Amino acid sequence: MFGLTRARRTAAALAASVAAAATALLTAPSAVAAPEPVVGGTTTTTAAYPFVMQITDSSGNQFCGGTLVAARKVVTAAHCVVGESAGSVRVVGGRTYLNGTDGTVGKVSRIWIHPDYTDATSGDDVAVLTLSASMPYTAAKYVSSTDTGVYTAGTTARILGWGTTSESGGSSNQLRTATVPIVSDAGCGTSYGSDFVASDMVCAGYSSGGVDTCQGDSGGPLLIGGVLAGITSWGNGCAEAGHPGVYTRLTTFSSLVTAQVNS
Repeated sequence: MFGLTRARRTAAALAASVAAAATALLTAPSAVAAPEPVVGGTTTTTAAYPFVMQITDSSGNQFCGGTLVAARKVVTAAHCVVGESAGSVRVVGGRTYLNGTDGTVGKVSRIWIHPDYTDATSGDDVAVLTLSASMPYTAAKYVSSTDTGVYTAGTTARILGWGTTSESGGSSNQLRTATVPIVSDAGCGTSYGSDFVASDMVCAGYSSGGVDTCQGDSGGPLLIGGVLAGITSWGNGCAEAGHPGVYTRLTTFSSLVTAQVNS
């Protein structure tokens, strides 16, 4: 799988993580390669999506996305923060442009990673960051464990991020968004075989490709009906025909997320 699939964390951040923590799971042969901005989308703003957060290193370099679900809680992908410490990560809200200086930079006081997480293609790709101080932005609602019907094949979902705009391209300086249809579990299984874990994952994208999340979009939201229903996780390349993006199926982990939000 290495080199064929990729978690959607930025290559620069992956390289830094490898240098800082050679034992981090992202460097293991079973892990997926580095992530990508929204391919085939359009520019948007954090004013339109105030709950979309940048996740950066301590120097302000964005490597993943996240979703504010409470004033001090951000949902992201486990593969974004495995091997990181609370002091090595920052969360930036209200900043549409990567090179901007506006918005709010939040320090992280605690990182919770699903205890069963090993790598993105094995599932359990969910993490919750607790911030040292509240973010002054509207939080997103997220699915409950009983909202499983939101993943009906063909349902329109929205993706967002600052990732690369093509499989081998550079990151987008401005937040981007696109819509993609939910893919049936059977269709996703055809694309990814045993790497697709239906209980943990959901796919979204067009059979012809062309629109997808990419490197740098990892951890960002998959919205259905304006509600957080998935987390950008992994996929085979970016926007390739027959290989939709794979997202963490948040209904499966909603109760665990709520426990963290309330802690």
